[in-house]
Amino acid sequence: MIRTTVLAALLAFGMAGVGAAADAPTDPQIAHIAYTAGQIDVVAAEQAIKKSTNADIIAFATLMAADHKAVNDQALALVTKLGVTPEDNPTSQALSQAAADKLAELDKLDGAAFDKAYIANEVAYHATVNGALSSVLIPSAQNAEFKELLKTGLTLFTEHQHHAEMVAAKFQ
Repeated sequence: MIRTTVLAALLAFGMAGVGAAADAPTDPQIAHIAYTAGQIDVVAAEQAIKKSTNADIIAFATLMAADHKAVNDQALALVTKLGVTPEDNPTSQALSQAAADKLAELDKLDGAAFDKAYIANEVAYHATVNGALSSVLIPSAQNAEFKELLKTGLTLFTEHQHHAEMVAAKFQ
């Protein structure tokens, strides 16, 4: 399940040696992780828009694509302004691999089975990313503007999680 893989990747990277500042991700690493996490949800949303015929799933996926693209655009503008170059890292790579695996799994599904699996994954994914933002990424961010953008993202992504939970309830 992507939730377990993502959580393991985020926490292993950010929490290795809890309390040791040297083990915390740097702003360039956090920028790459956050961008990667956003892009993963854009791609998942695009898959849902193409595969689903359910109005609730399509509306949710359309919102996810738009919101995550917008946040990623804001993040890119900020890191450019700050002169920060996002740094690829094992967490970003693990996130990308887990997402590719999940996309392949979802691609084999159709109809209600796809819709149910997609929205369940969205609930789990947002819960995991929100947990990583609040417990690892935001506390580790050094730049105040960057930290504020991450906090704004967390607020929006928490709303996404609640929205996903409401849509998922229709598939129980």
